[in-house]
Amino acid sequence: MILADKIINERKRNGWSQEELAEQLGVSRQSISKWEGAQAIPDIQKIIKMAEIFGVSTDYLLKDEMEPADLAERTAVSVDSGDAEECVKVSLEEANAYLELEEKLTPRLANMVSLCIAAPAFLILCVALSLIPGFPLGEGPMVAIGVVTLLVLIGIAVFFFVFDGMKRSKFEYLETSPIETMYGVTGMVRERANAFEQRRISMTAIGVILCVASVIPLVATSVIGAEGYLIVMMVTLLLAMVAVGVNLLVRAGNRAGAYQKLLQEGDYTIRAKERNEKYGGLFTAFWLLAVGVYLGWSFISDKWQYTWIVWPIAVGIFVFLKMIFTKKD
Repeated sequence: MILADKIINERKRNGWSQEELAEQLGVSRQSISKWEGAQAIPDIQKIIKMAEIFGVSTDYLLKDEMEPADLAERTAVSVDSGDAEECVKVSLEEANAYLELEEKLTPRLANMVSLCIAAPAFLILCVALSLIPGFPLGEGPMVAIGVVTLLVLIGIAVFFFVFDGMKRSKFEYLETSPIETMYGVTGMVRERANAFEQRRISMTAIGVILCVASVIPLVATSVIGAEGYLIVMMVTLLLAMVAVGVNLLVRAGNRAGAYQKLLQEGDYTIRAKERNEKYGGLFTAFWLLAVGVYLGWSFISDKWQYTWIVWPIAVGIFVFLKMIFTKKD
């Protein structure tokens, strides 16, 4: 095993991100990334320092023929609890299978999320059309058409969420358990992550711009005092733009998340996995509550053109809660 892979393994065994290891060594995260990618070699002082903080010998780090099995005292450690916990070994074949599955299912996941956002947009459009003078159908029939369509679209989305979730279930351990990648996995994953990085940045930027800009048509029509049906139509346009923006964000985020799971970085370090296991039920309950508030308010008030405000508020509260619980840990 070469030095680059040993640095990766030891960092992951200790549950440290690249940033955390870099801070202990007094170097930049980019330096750690280059060492782990075998693009550069640390100087002897840094190797000595790494041996100290990893609790291994410099011989182990420098001699390729020495493997982790040669360290009799080595135990995989759970960072917060101090209890021994076996790492799940991930082979190159298994890592490739997981990434191929995510590349296949991510577009459908993004489309189904967009479908859930666009479903009430169709209902709002039906209401807007019924308000146009001379339109052949009244508000009652149009609302009925919109509600039925909304329920059908959401039903389709839920079906694929469950169906695809079952396909992903065999890889759930990547989100919850410490893993140890076998030789070649880290290099392969990092190479694919780097190749996707520019696309991720572009998709994220466009998605954010669309979500932010989605309110412009609605604000503009309200300011100029447009007809009521036109303002309602702008709400439909707002949701459509958000649906496209979120689609891009999900595509970018889910692919990047798949790489992070295998590299145990970002939201999937060992500490983060323990935190997700600890608070995952709470976060799930929060989103179920948000869905319940949105649907309940919408159906009771029949003000779909306004109830979408639940989602940006929910996102803000979720980020705030996550910051609090992360700080507590």
